[in-house]
Amino acid sequence: MPKTILAGIEVEVTNEGFLVNPYDWTEAMAPVLAEKVGIFELTDLHWKTIRFMRKDFSDRQAIPTIRRMKNAGGIPIKDLYKLFPDGPAKKAAFIAGLGKPQGCI
Repeated sequence: MPKTILAGIEVEVTNEGFLVNPYDWTEAMAPVLAEKVGIFELTDLHWKTIRFMRKDFSDRQAIPTIRRMKNAGGIPIKDLYKLFPDGPAKKAAFIAGLGKPQGCI
């Protein structure tokens, strides 16, 4: 697997850039990862989504789906599409340091 430096820490990534080990992630990496997918500012709602995803993953050992982000995380789907255009589940998981969600191309 390739390695890269994110926020001064060397991490192993997949060929698509997803972290191999989600526990290598730090909050300092989120803005760097966000820029890689075209998001240049992380708002409070971005952080709410990222922190929800991290906690839910830690609790359930599964990457939350858009439906779960809406129902359990309280984040409206329309907001997810505004925050993470062109693939909210994939982009949010990428920034949160989680793997690629199932069903994402």
